[in-house]
Amino acid sequence: MGCLHSKTTHLHLSPDDPSSLPDTHKPDPANGDQAELEAQAPMFKEYSLDELRKATNGFSSECIVSESGEKAPNVVYRGKLDNNRLVAVKRFSKQSWPDAQQFVVEAVGVGKLRHKRLVNLVGCCAEGDERLLVAEYMPNDTLSKHLFHWDKKPLPWEMRVRVAYYIAQALDHCNIENRKIYHDLNAYRVLFDEDGDPCLSTFGLMKNSRDGKSYSTNLAYTPPEFLRTGRVIPESVIYSYGTVLLDLLSGKHIPPSHALDLIREKNVLLLMDSSLEGQYVNDDATKLVELASKCLQSEARDRGDIKFLLTVVAPLQKQKEAASHVLMGLPRNTVVVPTMLSPLGKACARMDLTAVHDILLKTGYKDEEGAENELSFQEWTQQVQDMLNTKKFGDIAFRDKDFKNAIEYYSKLVAMMSGPSATVFARRAFSYLMNGQAELALRDAMQAQVCIPEWPTAFYLQALALSKLGMETDARDMLNDGAAFEANRHNTWRS
Repeated sequence: MGCLHSKTTHLHLSPDDPSSLPDTHKPDPANGDQAELEAQAPMFKEYSLDELRKATNGFSSECIVSESGEKAPNVVYRGKLDNNRLVAVKRFSKQSWPDAQQFVVEAVGVGKLRHKRLVNLVGCCAEGDERLLVAEYMPNDTLSKHLFHWDKKPLPWEMRVRVAYYIAQALDHCNIENRKIYHDLNAYRVLFDEDGDPCLSTFGLMKNSRDGKSYSTNLAYTPPEFLRTGRVIPESVIYSYGTVLLDLLSGKHIPPSHALDLIREKNVLLLMDSSLEGQYVNDDATKLVELASKCLQSEARDRGDIKFLLTVVAPLQKQKEAASHVLMGLPRNTVVVPTMLSPLGKACARMDLTAVHDILLKTGYKDEEGAENELSFQEWTQQVQDMLNTKKFGDIAFRDKDFKNAIEYYSKLVAMMSGPSATVFARRAFSYLMNGQAELALRDAMQAQVCIPEWPTAFYLQALALSKLGMETDARDMLNDGAAFEANRHNTWRS
């Protein structure tokens, strides 16, 4: 085997390459900014394909976060590195970047950027036909999800203003670092971190393809100069920012031409998101509408620059001290479900009780090695026969989803057995859950853990009970613990 050399080791960057220019804007180490950023986003590195394959469970379809692009298709996976750091792994097709060296040069340049308003790029991989980027993982979805596909409540006005301001800050930092081109800025490029703060994806700083001509957004939202020349310029980013402002104002993805018609006709109220129910200051909304209108001018020179965006949006923030997760109604310190969950773990994570029941049925008592065989060595007495019958009736009731009787039979069985059974406690825990008794379910799941201390099933059922009790953070911790024991068991089997 030949020696493996990093493609970044002997990289000589051109003076024309913005990534080779000296850094002009760094976090102030005296304020602790640099240490904080490095703790959050490690230094950029080149990963091996094996590392990223392992992190994504073999690029499993179950780890896919998003898929996009027809001209230059790519897939984003959720991944977990060996140090338990969660990452997003973007996998390009080879046709997007035929030249591996060119891909690495571009990635290294983007990887030098570090900012709290960016989803920082932490690595890349270019082996064989593979072209992959590795970035921080954002657990709280995209702006598109919170604006267009919300479940419980619409994104509040103050949070929309914050998105506009934070994204302008991110673009300003990129500008300072001489990364003035951002490809295809849209609501999918804005993601929310564990604190609910909006961040701009660094994937948009990478060209969509080797010639930079791919633009995945619908033509109705594409900067006019791109339609004329097939190229983007720094002012194109301002235009795209204007389309994001329209998204924030309307809660819909509407064509700029239609929005400009409404603005010209003084029909601003028709533009505003009705789900906000007027919960915003009219003057502030008018200023954002006017800013969007300026950003969407057909002539690039008429749009203003990023500093102008900041001067307009900054004063509109009225709740600076309010945490983003509070404004959005998100649980604090959201913990992402691990990537290496068994089918049972995944079913518990998504609260799919039907799937949990099916898996518990199929698993049976096989995790209790030798537990049932103990009976064959005991003296055959009426008591043993009664115990077997009680277990049989409990299992039949559990199978038939007669959870009330299952609880009754399993409770009798627990009292009769000389040694406790983890599976019986697990089945009774689930039966309690189906009977609306989450606290008793949690107790039994904990008893199952006492019987088999590193049994993933016990942890997953505790997570399910904790979720039912509204203790989401504890539930996710239990899922993490269950996944860790699952991984240990898997590694033991493989060795």
